[in-house]
Amino acid sequence: MSTTVTAPSEAPVFYVVDEHPHPEGHSTALGFWIYLMSDCLIFAILFATFGVLGGNYAAGPGPRDLFDLNLVALNTTMLLLSSITYGFAMLAMDKDRVKATQFWLVITGLFGLAFLSIELYEFHHMIAEGATPQRSAFLSAFFTLVGTHGLHVTFGIIWLVTLMVQVHQRGLVVANKRRLMCLSMFWHFLDVVWIGVFTFVYLLGMLR
Repeated sequence: MSTTVTAPSEAPVFYVVDEHPHPEGHSTALGFWIYLMSDCLIFAILFATFGVLGGNYAAGPGPRDLFDLNLVALNTTMLLLSSITYGFAMLAMDKDRVKATQFWLVITGLFGLAFLSIELYEFHHMIAEGATPQRSAFLSAFFTLVGTHGLHVTFGIIWLVTLMVQVHQRGLVVANKRRLMCLSMFWHFLDVVWIGVFTFVYLLGMLR
């Protein structure tokens, strides 16, 4: 006994037939804005946590005992300068100047590495003095907030190097320009967050 399997007359359709075309890069920009908004929520939660726990020293060291504002000001300068040099890279990109774009991206990456080096030195110095994240709620909130921002800068530098390799291989094609624009938004976003950290954590902490 044999059975005959008949194929359906029409294959199922899993898309909208009259779907209108999207501009090139439209979905990428939208998706990246959604990502940045989610990052804003993460940092908002960390800032709120520090606002609640930032005064709980557990009889341990406080901001005046640990923070070196001159060092933090230097670190802030490094990150702000990196934002300016990335702006120069975007201006060179608009003129399709590959070498100039690469040059300013290198300078941006060096400023980013300087920022991370100073931040790691600060962490090492604090931990060497016994100011570890387990010491108090203030230090737990501090290391979490500042460390999360530093982790974002680290990923930003990795992304920057990746894009430099792609620009070297393929030039300033439309896709690379779109990726550089996304990284530009990310990098400037980190600058804005750091200004909040510098003001809310360091400056206000020294006034407590």
